[in-house]
Amino acid sequence: MDHSVTFVLAVVVVALVFDFINGFHDSANSIATVVATRVLSPRFAVLWAAGFNFLAAFIVGTAVAKTFAKGLIDPSLVTPSLVLAGLLGAIIWNLLTWWLGLPSSSSHALMGGYAGAALAKAGFSAIIVAGWVKPILGIVVSPLLGMILGLLLSVSLSWSLWRQDGRFMQWLFRKLQLGSAGLYSLAHGSNDAQKTMGIIVSLLVSSQPLFAEQRGVLHGFYVAGADHIPLWIVMSCYAAIAAGTAMGGWRIVRTMGMRITRLRPFDGFCAETGGAVTLLFASSLGVPVSTTHTITGAIVGVGASKRLGAVRWGIARRIVWAWVMTIPAAAALAALIFWILPK
Repeated sequence: MDHSVTFVLAVVVVALVFDFINGFHDSANSIATVVATRVLSPRFAVLWAAGFNFLAAFIVGTAVAKTFAKGLIDPSLVTPSLVLAGLLGAIIWNLLTWWLGLPSSSSHALMGGYAGAALAKAGFSAIIVAGWVKPILGIVVSPLLGMILGLLLSVSLSWSLWRQDGRFMQWLFRKLQLGSAGLYSLAHGSNDAQKTMGIIVSLLVSSQPLFAEQRGVLHGFYVAGADHIPLWIVMSCYAAIAAGTAMGGWRIVRTMGMRITRLRPFDGFCAETGGAVTLLFASSLGVPVSTTHTITGAIVGVGASKRLGAVRWGIARRIVWAWVMTIPAAAALAALIFWILPK
C-alpha cells in the first residue's frame, strides 16, 4: 500500500471521527426536550436517540449525500488534503462550541470548512454557486419552518384539548413524547449522517485512480461517481453518528432544553414533531439543513405560543450569534490548515 492510499484511508477515518463528533455535539438536538421534560433520563435518552439515528439508514435515501458530494465544490479540485483541511476546520469549531455550550451547527461547520479549504486552494472559482442556493435557503427556512410548525402544533392542540383532564393529558404526552423524540432523532440522522457520506464519496471519487486496479479489500474503496453511495459508506456514517449521539453532549442539552424556555411533555412533543417534519422534508429534497437551527426554532415557536415573554431572548440571541459565526469561522480555520498541510 503506497503512501497516497494510506493518506486517503486516513482522511476517511477523520471523516468518520467528524461524524462521531457531529453526533456527540448534536445529541442535544435529539434529546434536549425529552430530558428537560423528564420523560427520559439523560442516559436512556441518548441511547433512544442513537437507536433512531441508526434506523434512518434503512428508511431515508441519499439525496443529501449527493448534494454534498458533487454540488458544492468543483469535483476536479477535490484532493485528500483539501478534504482533510475542511474536516479539521469543522472539528475544531465543533469542539470549541461544545466546550462553550453553544448549539452551533455541525452541518454549517462542515460546509464552511469544505468551502474554506476550496477557497484557499483555488479562490472563488472552486465554488459551485448554484449548488449553494439550497443550503443557503435552508439556513433561513429551516429554523423558521420549525418555529412555525412548533407554534401551530402547540396552539392547535391547546385549543382542541383544553377541555380534557390535565392529569390525563400530562400522562398521554409523556408517552407521545417518546415517539416524537424517536422521530426527531431519525430525522436528525437522516440529514446529518448523509453530509459525511457526501464528503467521503467526494474524497474517494477524486482518488479513484489509486483504487481502480486494487484487489481484495481495497477495491471496495473504488467509487466511480457520486450518483451511487456504496453501502459500506452509508452504514459506517450512520454507525458513527449514532455512536457519537450515544456519548451525549450535556453542556448543550442544558442550553437547548432548559435555558431557552420552560418545557412540559406537551411542549416537547410539539417541538420535536415540528422539527422532525421540517428535517424529513428537507432530506427528501436533498437539502442539507442544520438540525440545530431547526429544533431551536421549534422550541422558540412553542415557547412563543404561550407568550413572547416565555422565551429567554437573550439566550436565543447568543445562539444566533453562534450560527452567524459558524460558516466563516470554520472556513477560516480550514483555509489556515490547508495552507499548513503538505500538498
